[in-house]
Amino acid sequence: MRAFITGANRGLGLELTRQYLERGDQVFAACRQPAAATELQTLKQQYADRLVLLPLDVTSAASIDAAVATTQEHTEALDVLINNAGVYPHAGSGDDHQRLGQLTHDDAMETMQVNAIGPLLVSQALLPLLRAGRKGRILSISSGQGSLTWKATGDPYHYSASKAALNMYMRSLAAEIGHMGLISVLVDPGWMRTEMGGEHATQEPADSARGIIRLAEQLHTEENGSFVTWQGQAVPW
Repeated sequence: MRAFITGANRGLGLELTRQYLERGDQVFAACRQPAAATELQTLKQQYADRLVLLPLDVTSAASIDAAVATTQEHTEALDVLINNAGVYPHAGSGDDHQRLGQLTHDDAMETMQVNAIGPLLVSQALLPLLRAGRKGRILSISSGQGSLTWKATGDPYHYSASKAALNMYMRSLAAEIGHMGLISVLVDPGWMRTEMGGEHATQEPADSARGIIRLAEQLHTEENGSFVTWQGQAVPW
């Protein structure tokens, strides 16, 4: 298995990287500053032959191109892409930046670029490698916050909107890449105890990662374009 994971330096991305490596798979772990990612560097020492660390800013076309070029130097194909990189501006700060009256253009643009547009462009750039792989799959980490059906609060405006936009982008992508034999799904990983999720969250990243890896392996063609939890249960749009 050859997996490409964005936002691999912490939380869910780091757990996914660790678990794929423990299984014996090859991992391309991407984040903005891999040199400063202590835990990734430790994994690199342990799995030097199967872990490739890549600098990647999903909001930069040049950065995406460079990451793809480096990946092509190490492999002719990918089997799984997990779009995990995401932001939640001011998470854990107690600030009201995603509430009415405190909303800003800069926060909105950053959140949309990283959480929605970035994953689409990364997926587009890696399509040739995924088409060359075995049953190429794209799993994009969404959120129950992106469900229009479940939305019953104002806050968080930007994060919720960005995940709803991600859902639309990846469902659109699914409609096209299904004809190529590829699969694109959205995954709600649960409320996890991470820097973004906070200490009151109920879900361990290791459990979500385990479920997502299992989900990736068991995906069938008819599930292309679906929105599910890390346990494979349908999430309403």
